[in-house]
Amino acid sequence: MAVYALTGFSLVSLLSFGYLSWDWMKPSLVADVATDPMEKSLPPAFSRPPHIIFILTDDQGYHDVGYHGSDIQTPTLDRLAAEGVKLENYYIQPICTPSRSQLITGRYQIHTGLQHSIIRPRQPNCLPLDQVTLPQKLQEAGYSTHMVGKWHLGFYKKECLPTRRGFDTFLGSLTGNVDYYTYDNCDGPGVCGYDLHEGEDVAWDQSGKYSTFLYTQRVSKILASHNPKEPIFIYVAFQAVHTPLQSPKEYIYRYRSMGNVARRKYAAMVTCMDEAVKNITWALKKYGYYDNSVIVFSTDNGGQTFSGGSNWPLRGRKGTYWEGGVRGIGFVHSPLIKRKRRTSWALVHITDWYPTLVSLARGNLSNVPGLDGYNVWPAISEGKESPRTEILHNIDPLYNHAKYGSLEDGFGIWNTAVQASIRVREWKLLTGDPGYSDWIPPQTLTNFPGSWWNLERLTDGLRKSVWLFNITADPYERYDLSDQRPDVVRTLLMRLVHYNRTAIPVRYPAENPRAHPDFNGGAWGPWASEDDAEEWEGIGEPLKSRNKKKKCKICKLRSFFRKLNTRLMSNRI
Repeated sequence: MAVYALTGFSLVSLLSFGYLSWDWMKPSLVADVATDPMEKSLPPAFSRPPHIIFILTDDQGYHDVGYHGSDIQTPTLDRLAAEGVKLENYYIQPICTPSRSQLITGRYQIHTGLQHSIIRPRQPNCLPLDQVTLPQKLQEAGYSTHMVGKWHLGFYKKECLPTRRGFDTFLGSLTGNVDYYTYDNCDGPGVCGYDLHEGEDVAWDQSGKYSTFLYTQRVSKILASHNPKEPIFIYVAFQAVHTPLQSPKEYIYRYRSMGNVARRKYAAMVTCMDEAVKNITWALKKYGYYDNSVIVFSTDNGGQTFSGGSNWPLRGRKGTYWEGGVRGIGFVHSPLIKRKRRTSWALVHITDWYPTLVSLARGNLSNVPGLDGYNVWPAISEGKESPRTEILHNIDPLYNHAKYGSLEDGFGIWNTAVQASIRVREWKLLTGDPGYSDWIPPQTLTNFPGSWWNLERLTDGLRKSVWLFNITADPYERYDLSDQRPDVVRTLLMRLVHYNRTAIPVRYPAENPRAHPDFNGGAWGPWASEDDAEEWEGIGEPLKSRNKKKKCKICKLRSFFRKLNTRLMSNRI
């Protein structure tokens, strides 16, 4: 049995936060209200395809919304969620690219080759081009499709860009982390470039505008210029609240009494984003979309606790497979929902939005077999049982293997040194190294960073490679049952084996110096030619070229740029 050390936080402090008394099995945290008579008259299918607004926030912690008891003000999210359906058994991925790829393809990472880490700016890699994306399916169904915000699904060649993957228009960044005002992004010392794009062009003229404001204004402009009688899909992928921690001063001032500086800036960014959602909702009403709209709100991964975020009372943080990394904030707000104002405990995963939204749009899913997502609209709108009973959180064969894992510990069927996690009904299994495992309360104290280790820590988990939790009864992952229930461990390991047999090889190629912004006019953007793209269109390492002469030329060119980049780097350093 694991031994827990309470250094700085006691049972009394946990009760003071109000979480140990929170009944996670309660059917609804918001009392149901009488059904609107108008809802009963709605036909089984909508009179016309609904407008779909999908809002994705970046690095927003599970605790960091008002209705989860946060000290951060989110009145818009609270109201929209209260009037819609809160998803309190909703799962995402622990980092950026995986969540975005699963949203836009409806497939687990193991089925797109993106099961390791993120797509980095200098990698010749992107969302596989053979994948039919969510916006492409919505285009087939007659939708106008628009994306605003962070892409982070690769851009090394033009075919990877949002406008080539199903979006009619795009305004946003291609990489994963930019300055909120200047839109500069550095991928290491001296490897810096501008990253704000309008369609397939660099949007130099937009520099200086705070991204949350810029993206919200673009959404309003799209709605103002579109005919509300025609269906529209807008994917709003806010940069907020990812680092760097930057916010207009007027929002920071609201939290001037908050002692922790990182938490104060982070809170300001969350509230600013909340007001952006308010403005988007207002635009939907002003321009005649709201009554036939579906608004989906989702986070992309857990909060980064070292940068102001909080996933309390969940365990872990962004980048981990503990609940704090993969349990997301999610809700659906729509006049079209049949049973509003309630909390749903139906199991939902980010892959489910693909078939759910395509089905709402009356699109055709018959030509995209093998989806890992399910249509969960009946569970959301009518309160029916979710068709989903399990979630493969991931299998990452490239992540650092756990020192104490072995095939023997996995009953001879699974190497427990491999990082993997799966949820089957109430059971959750983790193997390998799941990542940072502490329980970290909100960072509200002035000296919190200085007393970082004054928190609740697991003291004897370093020699383990297998964990089992009953997530329904123990959502905070405090009681490891792997020793008491080896039968369940073995069953879930067999499910990992099953999924692993369907996995495709990992796509994680080496970085290429030709991606340096200095070779692209100072901006991040596509850099590979058509011939290059064919060579790098592989897994892990570049594929061999069929044309030996062409390969030789490419090798020489690559060598030249490598030497040139080395000289540039040495000069900058």
